[in-house]
Amino acid sequence: MLPLGELKPGQSLVGLEPNLVATLVAVVPIAANAVQVIYKTPDGALKDRLLNSADEAGIGLATTERPWSFDGDGAAFQLTCEAKRIDLAFLFDPMMAVHASNVEPLPHQITAVYESMLPRQPLRFVLADDPGAGKTIMAGLYIRELIMRADARRILIVAPGSLVEQWRDELFEKFGLEFRIYSPQLEQASPSGNPFEDCHQLIVRLDQMARNEDLRAKLCAAGWDLVVFDEAHKLAAHFFGSKIETTGRFRFAEMLGRDTCS
Repeated sequence: MLPLGELKPGQSLVGLEPNLVATLVAVVPIAANAVQVIYKTPDGALKDRLLNSADEAGIGLATTERPWSFDGDGAAFQLTCEAKRIDLAFLFDPMMAVHASNVEPLPHQITAVYESMLPRQPLRFVLADDPGAGKTIMAGLYIRELIMRADARRILIVAPGSLVEQWRDELFEKFGLEFRIYSPQLEQASPSGNPFEDCHQLIVRLDQMARNEDLRAKLCAAGWDLVVFDEAHKLAAHFFGSKIETTGRFRFAEMLGRDTCS
């Protein structure tokens, strides 16, 4: 801050021009709390500006700063370094999600996630293992890995109504991922009234979305980085003569897939 009364020709000032140091050429008093300044920019151009007392806070003398100094906040620097180390950890540990989760994956699960799914981006993948093969664990590992690599932030799980609580519990207990389940109460508690945009990790019921056109439109418009469909065989389509007949579930998945990255 520099009072208007202390402005003098020859001073180098910051605040007169964005990100530039200007040199004062002349100061012309206009009134008790107003002056007109004529100044030169680094490229040699002459400019003028009318200043009043409200401008004093944004103007100051230019100072020469040291290019290197070691008087910063050491704790803040350490925190920044640790955050960057975690952000780049996957480069040194290709299976970071395995070591950061409460699971002991089987070889076929590691093969599916790290050899078949992660190398493909964007991904359209049908995980069709036998019942009990651990498809939820594979999906959790894939989700956790994408989050740790900063490749996905907004993630949606679409599951049959009877399985949404199971998905929520397993993702939290095994992978530390806190997903919300869509409900009318969640919509009422949403600050914006649209939980599909407020919640970045969400679980929805398949039939609830497929049968409600308004909810379906709001969900698809929110935009998602990754969508996982549980029991995708329920998204049925079949031939009726030469025509393809699709169910509401299939049309919902098709609509959601058009606007999803993975």
